[in-house]
Amino acid sequence: MVESGMAAEMAETTRERQGNASPRRQLLRGIATLALGGLLAACQVVPKTNGPATPPPPDKPTDNVGPGLPTDTDRHRVALLVPQTGTNADVGMAIANATTMALLDTKADKVRITTYDTALGAAAAAKQAVADGNKLILGPLLSEDVTAVAPIARAAKVPVISFSNDSSVAGNGVFIMGFVPGQSVERVVSFARAKGQQRFGALIPKNLYGERSMAAFKAAVANAGGTLVATESYDRSAAALTGAARRLASAGAMDAVLIADVGGNAVRAVPIIKGAGQRQILGTELWNTDATLGGNPAMRGAWFASVSDGLYGQLATKYRTRFGKAPYRLASLGYDSVLLTVRIARDWKPGTNFPAGRLMAADGFGGIDGIFRFNDRGIAIRALEVSEVGAGGFRVIDPAPAKW
Repeated sequence: MVESGMAAEMAETTRERQGNASPRRQLLRGIATLALGGLLAACQVVPKTNGPATPPPPDKPTDNVGPGLPTDTDRHRVALLVPQTGTNADVGMAIANATTMALLDTKADKVRITTYDTALGAAAAAKQAVADGNKLILGPLLSEDVTAVAPIARAAKVPVISFSNDSSVAGNGVFIMGFVPGQSVERVVSFARAKGQQRFGALIPKNLYGERSMAAFKAAVANAGGTLVATESYDRSAAALTGAARRLASAGAMDAVLIADVGGNAVRAVPIIKGAGQRQILGTELWNTDATLGGNPAMRGAWFASVSDGLYGQLATKYRTRFGKAPYRLASLGYDSVLLTVRIARDWKPGTNFPAGRLMAADGFGGIDGIFRFNDRGIAIRALEVSEVGAGGFRVIDPAPAKW
């Protein structure tokens, strides 16, 4: 879960690509930090805390954390704020596990990450993280937690790199790495327009994700020089979805229809929409984790935009080997946040404030989910690919760019 109303969609466990799907382009083969070949036991990882209620005793600068490890004055202190208990504990732990993997893979012995449980109170976790001397906060996951953490971190001059996809919480020291739905909508609409689709319609759920998708869709159609024919929204019930699909199907001639919902709801709506005439079906990044979509003949040939899954497949395999289960798809955000931190840490003096200005690097950053960079609002802009649903899975029909 990244924002209210999106827990089920964004926290789905990834499924493997199936059948005859073409191999995913390896966007970042040359990135040395993605050393996914082996886990090394020399990484400095501080055990997770049980919460901020009982502060640890003050650190002594000359004390080692463990035998053979550098003193804390030689390391960068970074806090990870994720839920470790409660409803979203599994997602939070997957992110925390992925950060551990990234530290090990990059041999980042100069970075210390301490985990704080936001389920016990995000504000309290942030206060404890600041009191413990952390100079950067990774997380939290939920937009409401970002709102609680931001003023505390801002007062301490500690930047926040959140895993939320809620663009409304970004800015003024808060950066978000989550997959913003509008970017996926813009990418697939632009691709469809370039392929000759002129008249567009959309089927949008009545929730926060739907509201943002609708705004992005209208802007994308206008920017691409297309014509907006009709949009229909619906409550999350089978009857409401069916009714909205029927209304949209009879709203007039359309070349392409966006369904900004999970794959299961798209499967219900597409036969109705296509019943009034052949339309190119468009989807969002929510489809990326559902490789069973091609099992429905009506879904075949549909397009959607998302981050590349090539490197994520490697991460998921290694995660299963180490932790005995598949990760949640959002685990990649934890991994990539560490890669970003390690890159900046090369020229960051331990004990000093995190150089937040370097987050605005024009060439951006690379990671499991491809390349990305932060805009002036603190929102991660991602390079997305377009995939087509087929009987055997997905195939990439327009690769993501490898550089900006």
